[in-house]
Formats: sequence, structure tokens, C-alpha cells
Amino acid sequence: MSRRRRFIAVGTASLVAMAGLGAGTANAAKAGHQPGKDRGVLKILNRMTLEEKVAQLFVLQVYGTSADTTDPTAVAANQKLWGVDNAQQLIAKYHPGGIIYYYVDPPNLVSPQQVAHLSNGIQQAAMHTRVPIPATITTDQEQGSIVTRVPAPFTQFPGAQALGAARSPQDAYTTSKITGEELKAIGITQDYAPDSDVNVNPANPVIGVRSPGSDPSLVAQIAPAEVDGYQAAGIIATAKHFPGHGDTDTDSHTGVPIINHTKEQWEQIDEPPFKADIAHGVDSIMTAHIIVPALDPSGDPATLSKPILTGILRDQLHYKGVIVTDALGMAGLRAKYGDDRIPVLAVKAGVDQLEKPPADDSGKGLYGLQRDSLVNAVKSGEISESRIDQSVYRILKQKLDHGLFKHPYVDESKVASRVGTPAHLAAEQRITDKTTTLVKNDALPLKKAGQKVFVTGYGVTTTQTLANDIAKRGAVTSVLQTGTTPSQATIDQSVAQAANNDVTVVTTNAAWNSTAQQNLVKALVATGKPVIVASVRDAYDIGYFPDVKNYLVTYGYTPASLESLTKVLFGEISPKGKLPVMIPVAGHPDQTLYPYGYGLSFGK
Repeated sequence: MSRRRRFIAVGTASLVAMAGLGAGTANAAKAGHQPGKDRGVLKILNRMTLEEKVAQLFVLQVYGTSADTTDPTAVAANQKLWGVDNAQQLIAKYHPGGIIYYYVDPPNLVSPQQVAHLSNGIQQAAMHTRVPIPATITTDQEQGSIVTRVPAPFTQFPGAQALGAARSPQDAYTTSKITGEELKAIGITQDYAPDSDVNVNPANPVIGVRSPGSDPSLVAQIAPAEVDGYQAAGIIATAKHFPGHGDTDTDSHTGVPIINHTKEQWEQIDEPPFKADIAHGVDSIMTAHIIVPALDPSGDPATLSKPILTGILRDQLHYKGVIVTDALGMAGLRAKYGDDRIPVLAVKAGVDQLEKPPADDSGKGLYGLQRDSLVNAVKSGEISESRIDQSVYRILKQKLDHGLFKHPYVDESKVASRVGTPAHLAAEQRITDKTTTLVKNDALPLKKAGQKVFVTGYGVTTTQTLANDIAKRGAVTSVLQTGTTPSQATIDQSVAQAANNDVTVVTTNAAWNSTAQQNLVKALVATGKPVIVASVRDAYDIGYFPDVKNYLVTYGYTPASLESLTKVLFGEISPKGKLPVMIPVAGHPDQTLYPYGYGLSFGK
């Protein structure tokens, strides 16, 4: 047996014994009997210092592709943020309860085997601390094209709004179950998904296609099905963003959203999906950095609101799981209070877990400041230690329930057989083929051979992939990527190329918020040649170029979404997706251009 495997076997056994998991009444007596509480968890909790308990509440970001990385770029980033070289040193120094993975430069996520090795290194470091507690390893894998951290060869399923267009809770379950299985194979234990917001505001800059749709009953079917799938795969599911981020025109990353729903509107629109998630036993719920005066007139964001988190979520909805914040560095949270007060107020409001402390202006991470502010709040009597114990107990119990104490490591040799498998990829395409929505049609399906098709619009990869898919059907294709803000010179070039082709397919990405994209589409229509517009994000784009005669929505630009689009273009499949949102008339949000549930098919 190798030294590493011997450590894993002995370390896990020692941890279980230390925790008292499965131990008798003698160990329970030492831990202190509390009716309804797990004795092993209590024994761990009783061994922890106040500082160790507070550290368990935090989920930190770290750079690098391995726990002991020596990559100069990752080391420099970690030194700037935390004053350490890598994850191994971060855990030894700060003892955080969790680590969050990002696909940024330098990234955590490059390949399946690499991530599994990183996860094992993090867990090994966590189990070398004074009180060995496995780490919660999390990421934001919502699927779709907007918030997806884990890249191919992981299976790239359609996002929430595409699933809403398909109207299939079973497909939503399958999507999240397979996603969860792949995350679990690489050592990720928690997914900050599903999004349970009801996107009733077409101008929402931060939610949009991350939400299943604009109808509360639809979201209350799709999101809980995703919860079930993740948790069936052994992943901690996280419904977000409570109490509902769907009706805002402000991004909480950069501003302070105010939701002006009445209490009755909140109960009718925003509450149902979260209520359904709770009924399905969701493990974790993420807070929103939004102000909802009807629920709390104090002006505090929901993350810091006791009336919302304790009064509504805990007492009214009877939620007993872990409450986790959205990232602590977002502007929606930091506008009213200093970084030292935010974690104290969050815990007093009812929060259990604090995600991603921010950095100051110099780039130095503020975890130490926020940790110490909580410790000092306990020492001063502002927060009782028993209140900290409540949150730590929930976090430890969650780790126990998901098997992390007994099985903190993953088998790196089996990753390739569990990630991006032929069966998973087949399910990806099968599910995606049900999501494409046809809104207007004058020229479809296209002939499979002999046509010259010009592909233009958003995305270098998107336009080229789509052109390749079209070319496989016998068409002669050419490509000009214009981006989301094409210049007039680029528009003119696109128009010139369109004139030399039989058909133009133009991809748009949030064109409702881009005058330049609107001008591109209008100029292409003015050529008189057939133009097919495919929105690869929001359905709302058609409101800004009503003269377009052919319009489809894919809700994303994954390879499977583009393949599905191509199948519809050539009549290989009939479009099955139905609008999961109402499309308003441009400039008139209360006037309906296309109703919720609308969608054309080819028929027979």
C-alpha cells in the first residue's frame, strides 16, 4: 500500500473513531447528550475552539490546479489574496470549512483528473488539521452557457430556462443527477444550483436564462426536480437566490437591487419555488443581496435581514438546512455596512455559511478581518457561542449526511469512466433537442444541399461551431463573428457577405440590451435575402427587430444547443420548446408580443 493510500485509509478510520460516529453511549456522554442531535457531530463540535468553529463557517477561494501548486502565477495570486502559496497552506493557516472552485486565470478547473487530484489534496490538508474535518468543496455549475464553471469534457447540459422551455421535470432531474454524478467523481461536494428565481423582469441583467422562466408554477416544478437530481447523486444542492432575484433591473454584483413586490406579490411569485424546494428537502439555500421593503422595511439586504432569513425562511417556511450567503464581495451587500460588520450581521440574521470574503483595494483578502469580527462578537456577548454552534452543527451534519467523514476522497483512477461518458453525452443531446423554440417561421426547414449559408453574429466559437454543423448537412458556409457590440464597419462587412449568400443565420446574445446588435440584424433584413435570427441567450431579442421573419431561441450556446438548432433548421427534428417567459413589445414591458407558452412546430 502506498503512503498516500495508507494515509487515506488510516486517516478516514481515525476520523470516524474520533468523531464518535456509530459509537456507543459512553462517547455520547462525553459529548453531552442533546435530544435529536447526532452524537458524533456533537463530539467533534465539543473539541473545537471558538476560532475553529468560526473558521468552519467560511468558504474561501484559492488559485491553482493542485493543492500544493508551485505555479508562479497561482502562487502570486494566492500570496496577494491570502499570504500563502497554495490551498494546502491556506487550509493549514486558516482552517476554512469550505473551498470554492472557479474557472478563472489561474484556474482550478482544467481537466477531470486534475480536479479530482486537487480535491483529494484539499481533503488531505483538511484532515491534517488539529480537528480533522473534511472540506465542503463547491462551485457554481448551473449548466447552460452563463454560469458554468466545469468545462468540457464534462457533460454540458442546457441551462434552467432551456429546461423550462422543454417543460419536463424528468429531464431537469436527469440533467442535475448526471451533473451531480460527474461533480462527485471529481470531488466537488456541493453545487450552488439550482436557480429558483422567477424571472418576471425582461430587463433583468443578472438572472435571465439562469431562471427556468417567468411562471412561478413552472419554476416550482423544474427547480425541485433539479434538487432531487443533485441530491440523488450525493451532491449538496443549493437553491438560490432567496427570497427571489427575478424582478430586478440591477445586478447585485455591481449595485443594490430593490424588489418592490408587495407581500402578496412575493407570496404569489417568488415564494412558491423555494417552498417547493424545501418540501423536496433541499440541503442548502443561498441568500440574495437584495432589498425587499415589503418583507423588511429596514433597508437591509436579505442576507443581513433577520425578518427574512429567520422570520420567513426559518419560522414561516420551516427550513432546517444550511443557509449560505452569496459572495460577500458583491456590491449589493457592501453598500450599507463595513466588511467587518457584514459577517456578524449575517449570522445574527440567521446565516450559517459565509461564501467568498472579499479583498480590499490592494487585493488582500479580508477573511482574517471577517473571522476576527465574528470571534470578537462572541467574546463581547453580541453573539452567543451557542448561536455559532447551531451553524457549525448544521454544516458538520450536512457533511456527515453526504458521507464526507467516511469517504472524503475520490478514486482518481475512475474519473475517466464517470465524466463525459457516451451515455451522458447522449442524454445531453436528447434533452437539448427538446428545448429549441421556434417563434417565427417563413423559410424553415432549409434545403440540405446546394445552399450558400452565411453565419454571423455573436461568438467566435458559437458562429464557427454552428457553421460547421450546417456544413455537415451539405451547405456551403462562410463565417463572420461580430461580437455583442459590432461596429458600423463590421455591420457593413456582414451585409456585404450576406448579399453573396442564399441565407443568413445570425446569432444574437442579449440583443435587447445592445443597440449595435439590433442595428446588425436590421441591416441584414434590409438586404432582402432570407435572414434567420437565433437568440443564443434571452428570448426577448425579437421585440427589438419585429420585421425579422424567422426567429428561434436556444437559451444557450453549448455545442449541443447549436446541434439542436441545426437539426431544427434543416427539419431533422420539429422544434418542441415552448416559451418559458412572455416576450414583451420593445419599450412596453406590459404589452405582450408573444405569450408565455408560445412555440411553433413543423407538424406533418
